[in-house]
Amino acid sequence: MTEILKNIKSELPNGVVSEAIFEAANIVVYTEDKEFFKEGEGKIKEIVSKIKKRIELRAHKSILLSEEETEKTIRELVPEEAEIENIIFDIQRSIVIIESKKPGIVIGKQGSILKDIRNSTMWIPQIQRSPAIPSKITEKIRSVLYANNNYRKKFLHDLGLKIYENWNPEKMDIWVRLTYLGSGRQVGRSCLMLHTPKSKVLFDCGINPGISEGPERFPYLDVSEVGSLDTIDAIVLSHAHTDHSGMIPYLYKMGYKGPVYMTAPTRDIASLLALDFVGVAYKQAASPLYRAEDIKEMVRHSICLNFGEVFDITPDMRITFFNAGHVLGSAVTHVNIGNGLHNFVYTGDSKYAKTRLLDPAINSYPRVESLMIESTYGAKDQVHPPLSETEEKFLELVNKVIARNGKVLLPELGLGHAQETLLRVEEAIRTGKLPEIPVYLDGMLWDITAIHTAYPEFLGSNVKNKIFQDINPFLSNVFKRIGSPAERKQAIEGGPCIIIATSGMLVGGASVEYFRQLADNPNNCIIFGSYQAPGSLGRQVSEGNKIVTMDKSYGGETIEVKMQVERMYGLSPHSGRNELMNFVARMNPKPKKIIVSHGEQSRSLDLASSIYRQYRIETVVPKNLETIRLR
Repeated sequence: MTEILKNIKSELPNGVVSEAIFEAANIVVYTEDKEFFKEGEGKIKEIVSKIKKRIELRAHKSILLSEEETEKTIRELVPEEAEIENIIFDIQRSIVIIESKKPGIVIGKQGSILKDIRNSTMWIPQIQRSPAIPSKITEKIRSVLYANNNYRKKFLHDLGLKIYENWNPEKMDIWVRLTYLGSGRQVGRSCLMLHTPKSKVLFDCGINPGISEGPERFPYLDVSEVGSLDTIDAIVLSHAHTDHSGMIPYLYKMGYKGPVYMTAPTRDIASLLALDFVGVAYKQAASPLYRAEDIKEMVRHSICLNFGEVFDITPDMRITFFNAGHVLGSAVTHVNIGNGLHNFVYTGDSKYAKTRLLDPAINSYPRVESLMIESTYGAKDQVHPPLSETEEKFLELVNKVIARNGKVLLPELGLGHAQETLLRVEEAIRTGKLPEIPVYLDGMLWDITAIHTAYPEFLGSNVKNKIFQDINPFLSNVFKRIGSPAERKQAIEGGPCIIIATSGMLVGGASVEYFRQLADNPNNCIIFGSYQAPGSLGRQVSEGNKIVTMDKSYGGETIEVKMQVERMYGLSPHSGRNELMNFVARMNPKPKKIIVSHGEQSRSLDLASSIYRQYRIETVVPKNLETIRLR
């Protein structure tokens, strides 16, 4: 495979190839021949069928139409109703990115408009949906990816050389090991290392959100199995929650220069959450773990894959993402190791049930020998009731609080749980199941919701179809964004309302201030719907403690909790006990080994024991720093 570029050139007519390079595992052929650029796709497809690798034909920058003329041509070819908002030129890669509110119109019938743009300008057009709610983070990320792109072009080419350097699937008689650097018998600091004689790949690298300081907050990265960061070949990020993503910018700060694979919405939201993580540190007068420049490095080294896209990431590992059903962009990762010698599935966090926001997790794959499954709610007593039943209880409770002139505080994870709540509340108010009261949104969940509107294709079928039909529930006028201290004061001192605020565990977000101000009024109610980590303020309150102590950023203030406290874990974006068992029962094919993690010890052991007894599949519940041989 080291000769692959030379072989491709030899298969093409003399003189048509000006450059052939890698873009990670893909291959790009540049040509200065205008006629070959327009007519050469057939020949490229013939080569693809032989080598079984993705090849893209692009025009060399010497024959590209000028940026000014190209933009003029695009606006002439694309109907105005497409609502083009931005045109970005990635000149080093001969790509033009067209941001539009209605991408389907830009594409045209059977891609006719894109083809016209390509042939008229020689640029390769790529379409991106503009967020229905303006998103500064999405704008910044796209500017990082497409500005001064000499570095990114070289990075992708060098990565391709590394992937194919030792490619020889016929001689891969290998061992496969999995080391737990975090999330073993605990929730938080998820970090696993999958290693073979040729590769080291990290799956997630997060922090423990329930711990504010100390070594237990971070994964074990200073162990011999990890070694130096330049020995890590790749990072695969399952989703953007900080207990999975929060340490990745730190790795770039410490010198990691390799790729991080994820979906596009995960890239955007992980960057936003990392920036918020830095901002919270500054507010608490603490030194941040990393800075904005390190987050920028993460973006520059990101490679985004769609669901179902097969992609080589090392000489002996190939991954495919599938919908995990947990949050926007969350992915179950199928790893094909050694050209089929072993197949490992890493679920990350998953939800094996249809929700308002997402379709259920996928659990059917070509081949599987070993599976990692979460156990956040894996204990026998954590069978979630039907969603309809839980939602009915939720609406009944909210109506009672409003009737007594109280306020409802919903501490939410800004990603996933919050958007599910927005859809639930919007429908209830629209259909008269809740009165028309203000619904205040505070914290970064507004920006995260904006990112949802840019990627409707990753959402569940119901909400996706509404957005495509210009019926976007996230744009409902029932939502009032809090953007200043004065507006927050108005929400606290005003009449009955619903307040949705981050963070979900009452750790370092706007929800902490609301709790502090509303806790002494018995007419008010706080409803916990997400997981509460041990040690977090949310855990203390949700367990019924009537006297709680704020962390040092609030001066260690003691709060008497007089407000009503409720827990509704049936609304969680994690699978409950029955859903986890059903995921295994209906999995196709059945794995030979199941690794249970991402759960408190008793829950992980309980789930593993039940899986073994019921399905006779070998289970293992690793502790942190344990290594398991998969093959």
